[in-house]
Amino acid sequence: MNLMANILINVITSFLGGSLLLGLHRKIMARIQLRPGPPIIQYLLHSLKFFFKETSLPKTASPVFYISIVCILAGIWTTGVIVGPVTQGSLLIMFGIYAVYKIVEHNMGSSSGSPYGKLSCVRAVFSAASEIPLFAVVALIFFQTGTLSIAGIIHYQSVNGPLIFTIPLAGVMFFILLLTKSPYSPFAITKGKELISGYETEHFGFLRGFLMFSESIAWFIMSWLFLTLFFGPLSVVYYVIGMIAITVVTAFINATSPLLNPNHSVMLQITIAFVCIVGTIIMMVV
Repeated sequence: MNLMANILINVITSFLGGSLLLGLHRKIMARIQLRPGPPIIQYLLHSLKFFFKETSLPKTASPVFYISIVCILAGIWTTGVIVGPVTQGSLLIMFGIYAVYKIVEHNMGSSSGSPYGKLSCVRAVFSAASEIPLFAVVALIFFQTGTLSIAGIIHYQSVNGPLIFTIPLAGVMFFILLLTKSPYSPFAITKGKELISGYETEHFGFLRGFLMFSESIAWFIMSWLFLTLFFGPLSVVYYVIGMIAITVVTAFINATSPLLNPNHSVMLQITIAFVCIVGTIIMMVV
């Protein structure tokens, strides 16, 4: 298949699949909290709707910065699709994509001049201090498999079995990282209820559409990466089942857990990262 066609198909698949998964996430949370909730397809419809809405810019925003930062965010996760499902490239590049995403998240909060966005961008820096240690899972996977190539990690698991059985605590670390990106997560300090929508508060129209487009792809790619890194070569059916399972579990956790304050969120994630890193190293040595 032509490379560009392959990229386009995977980007569209990631957007549609991620939108439906986020719609399912919202529906499950609503049912757990004894609310009917919107249809599963609602998130996708909202995403498409915003592309045709009137776009307005706050007077306090820098127009070039305000618009370009949203386009950069969409470009980052589109790159994630290319490095992930399309080429199965370097896991280190995926780590770089996530690191740049945290920078963009911070700058997006400051681009509008909104006090909610500014507080959210401060919290984005704060949350990075806890989320980056969780990405030490990259080093643990390298020590176990001897490669940072996603294709190489898949091949390793096809020969030696899924990594979830050999370094399960590393899987826990990545799942916590995934949980932090899920809607209404107890770790979602950048979008706390007191911040309205956090760094997204002042983005309207097609800009909001791009944000939702990016969020859908991000959820799909992070779920795909978790399944690929810890469960090895999977068929399309098992990927679908796995992504649905991840969405259901995170929705249940988020629906039944209170939002942690920034200090508790950071300290809990750092503690989990420390315990899992030390535990994984001990398991490897023993």
